[in-house]
Amino acid sequence: MRRRPHARRIIWRCCRSWRCDLAVLDVVLEREPRLDDVEYWARLYEKQPASVMVARKDPSDCQQRQLVISLDGKKLGELLFGYAIARDVAPGQHTLRVHNTLVWKTLTFDVKPGEQVRFEAINRMGLMTVPLMWLLGVGPLYVTVRRVA
Repeated sequence: MRRRPHARRIIWRCCRSWRCDLAVLDVVLEREPRLDDVEYWARLYEKQPASVMVARKDPSDCQQRQLVISLDGKKLGELLFGYAIARDVAPGQHTLRVHNTLVWKTLTFDVKPGEQVRFEAINRMGLMTVPLMWLLGVGPLYVTVRRVA
């Protein structure tokens, strides 16, 4: 068996009858970043994850039914009154979709590196909701989504 240059051979016993060989190669380390290295810190800042949070805590919410939250076509979950959903996202353009199985709202927004974007989702009653609930026992609920920060 030929040995590689700059390698050391380590032999130990894993079991009583086995011998294992490992080659430990020398590793070339990258240079340490300095405080005045602007390019390094700019690349590090661009890699910071941004976050998106959708909360449902508005007092004008009718506090009934769940809201289904989707971000970029992937379902994040169902949101009940008093709860919030948060996810880390990559910087760039994203699409938020909120619905209560009857009314859909879609928002497109941009996120910068390290930014925390917050939305408030409201499941509210309209003008005809209460009269329809008296007559039919069911009425439409409307979805409102607004960006808080």
